[in-house]
Parts: sequence; C-alpha cells; structure tokens
Amino acid sequence: MAAELVEAKNMVMSFRVSDLQMLLGYVGRSKSGLKHELVTRALQLVQFDCSPEVFKKIKELYETRYAKKSSDSGQPQQQPHRPPETLSIHSSYDRGSTVARTSISTTNIDYPAIYGKYLNGLGRLPPKVVKPEVRLVKLPFYNILDELLKPTELVPQNNEKLQESPCIFALTSRQVDLIRNSRELQPGVKSVQVVLRICYTDTSSPQEDQYPPNIAVKVNHSYCSVPGYYPSNKPGVEPKRPCRPINLTHLLYLSGATNRITVTWGNYGKSYSVGLYLVRQLTSAELLQKLKTIGVKHPELCKTLVKEKLRLDPDSEIATTGVRVSLICPLVKMRLSVPCRAETCAHLQCFDAVFYLQMNEKKPTWMCPVCDKPAPYDQLIIDGLLSKILTECEDADEIEYMADGSWCPIRAEKERSCSPQCPILVLGSSDVNGLLPTPNSNGENGKVTADVVDLTLDSSSSEEEEEEDEEEDDDDDGPQPKRRCSYEKDLVSAC
Repeated sequence: MAAELVEAKNMVMSFRVSDLQMLLGYVGRSKSGLKHELVTRALQLVQFDCSPEVFKKIKELYETRYAKKSSDSGQPQQQPHRPPETLSIHSSYDRGSTVARTSISTTNIDYPAIYGKYLNGLGRLPPKVVKPEVRLVKLPFYNILDELLKPTELVPQNNEKLQESPCIFALTSRQVDLIRNSRELQPGVKSVQVVLRICYTDTSSPQEDQYPPNIAVKVNHSYCSVPGYYPSNKPGVEPKRPCRPINLTHLLYLSGATNRITVTWGNYGKSYSVGLYLVRQLTSAELLQKLKTIGVKHPELCKTLVKEKLRLDPDSEIATTGVRVSLICPLVKMRLSVPCRAETCAHLQCFDAVFYLQMNEKKPTWMCPVCDKPAPYDQLIIDGLLSKILTECEDADEIEYMADGSWCPIRAEKERSCSPQCPILVLGSSDVNGLLPTPNSNGENGKVTADVVDLTLDSSSSEEEEEEDEEEDDDDDGPQPKRRCSYEKDLVSAC
C-alpha cells in the first residue's frame, strides 16, 4: 500500500493543470485555483482518501497523458490501461460531505477519446449537485491575503465521541517571504500569519468563529495553544471561550515542506467546518487611522441629520425642540477625543473610537455601548460636527442641539460661595471666658465685629442662663463669667 501511495504521489506531481482539474472533478472537489493549490488538493486526496477507484483514475490519467505524448513524437503508442466493465464513481460533494456511489456500464466506451475531448475543454463531466459554500464573517483585525483551504466540513469517521481530522498543505515561496519579512506585533508574533478558523457548517449566512467541544489542534509534531475560557462571575452561567482565529505560524515549516494539521474535536451532533488563511493582523491604532481616513462624516451632513432628528412631526403630540448630547464617553467616563457611532444607530450620542477599538481588539463584541446594538467596524463613522464642537467648547461636558441644527453648551452650575449670614462659631479660643470679646460697633483697631454663639446650648437654656446672669449681676458687685453649659442637679462630672 505504501508503494502505491508513493507511485500515486509521483504521478500527481507530474500532472498538468488539466489533469489535476479532471482528477479533482472526478471526486467532486473544487477545480479552481492556481496549479500549486490544485497539486496540494490532489496530494491531500492521495494521502487521506485514496480508494482503489481513485488510484485507477490517477493511473489512467497518467497513462493517457504519456500515450498521447508518445504518439505525437512518432514513437509506438502504448496500449492504455483498460478499465473494468463496471467502474464505481465517487461523486463526493464539496466539504467532505457524504459520498454518493453510482455504477455505470463502460462497455464499448472509448476512454482515450473522452479524456482527449475533456482535456481540450470540449467535454463535460456528469452533472453533480452543487452545495452552497460555507462563508465566515469578515474580521476587521485580519486582512485575508490567501485562502489556503476553503471551509471544509469535519466529517466523523466512526461513532466515537472524539474525532480527528487531518489536513496537509505547503506554503509557496511568496507566502514564506511575506511571513518572514513582516513586522513583529510582539516578540515571536509576526503580523502576517497562517490562521485556522472554525465555524458551524451553515450556508444560510456568514458564520462567526465557533469552536467545537474538546478541541485540540496539532501542527506537525506539536500542539497549538487554543484560547481558554473567560471566567463567569454569574451563578449558573457557563464560562465562554473567546472564539477567534488560531495562529499556527510559529509551528509551521516555512519552506517547501508539507505541513500536517490535525484537528481533534468532539462529535456531539453539531457539524463544524475549518478553513486555513494567510492573513495580515492589524492593530487598533491601524484601524483608527483607517477610520480617520475614510470614515469621517462631514459636519454639514451631521447637521442635516440633527435637523432630521428634531423635525416636528405633525402627527405627534410631543414637540421636540432640542436634544442633549454628552461630551463624555460612556465607555471610560472621559471626555471624547474621536467621537464616533454606527450609521445604523438611531441616537446622536457618540462614544470614543480609540477606546472602542482597543476594547474590541482584546475582546471582540462590536456592540454599541449606548444602545447595545451591533456596531461593526465597517459601519462606524466619525461625527465631524461633534469633533468640531469638542475643539470649540472646552469648558462644558454637555451640549444641546437645536431644531435648526445649531447648538449651545450646557455648563454645570457651580456651588455658590457666599459670605456667611449667620453668627460665626470660633473653636479653640484662648479667651478666659471661652468667647471672643465683643468690641464696639465701630470695631477695635479697624477690625470687623462678630457675634459669637455657643452652639452647645439650646435656645431655651440660653435664655434662662441670661436671666440668671442678669440677676447675679444685680446682686454681685461685678460681672460673673458665663457658663459654657448647664448641669442638672444630682449629676456628677466625669472629671
């Protein structure tokens, strides 16, 4: 068997584009792409799905090609290998779906003539069912440079819960140069990467990255780290795994050697597809600069939008004459620097693009912090009118838009600082009586007079003490000092 595999690989490596396309079309695989992509696809077929029928097909294509070459050069033509009377054809649908087998009679069929017409572009293979392709959502932080493997379904090989799906591919010299010459985002991490993406096998709409349970990815001879789970602080809520592309670059052979990737996954009823891409990873600063270049909305257009929001509706019983907009970012509670929002948002309130992009770089959610609705990167705009207002209004944290598109700042009322209109309490006085002397109305030494009140006494006790003091003053020869507080009878001081 090993000898047959080696022979089949050698024959595939000698095939022309038309031979490769015919072989891939025979098993229902995609025939589009450059020659090196077709060769990689054919080698994968030989390595992992080389049935006796596929091996016969490879041998027939090889013999047909060299028989035609011999006849063109005037050499005796070799008799091509005759197929058996009945040939089992694999009409394998794309993405590794269930193989449909059909048997056709091959009696009195001139195979060289059929193959010759097909190689010349005149023939057609029997029609097959075209299955819609799985598409993945576009990720703002990843620019796709090449598609190394289209999304391919992970097909279980048995009834075991833990399955393994292998994949082989080789990088071209151009792709290797792109990786080697790219800058480093951080030590050991290049900006140009080979990433693995996994999603549900659903063709109805573009799919987000979604990992199957018990996932493990082995690249050549080493396992690749997969993002762990986010801890959940809420009781009864399972922790979630951040599903994002898996960077395989540091474990790949950056040469013409073949790389082998094995995906281990849990087979629990749901169907998943995997794809390989050569991408360039961007930073939040690069996305911000791109947004500033192509995503700024002119102030006049923003002003028109304000007018539309505040336009009076004759059927409405409530007339809106203005709307307030905060100049503080709802994300970080700081003053806006680059005000932005999604075009699909119905509100005029903005959030700061700098912090929004940084947060989605760490944990991509792309949800508007104002209305909690989707705000993807390609729908973000920078509000040119609010950007202008921020430069002109530096002493206010809120503005109000008027119905005509104009605006006015709303400044917070400052605490009023006024001179006290009540008597002043003086603590820590060194006066013998505990009170400041009361000078005459003109003031002594030009100082302003002030009334001093002892707040340890209530109003009733204060009046009684004053009456007692007046009586004592009448009886005694001189004035007596006032008591700071009165003690009730039968009470002993703690001193």
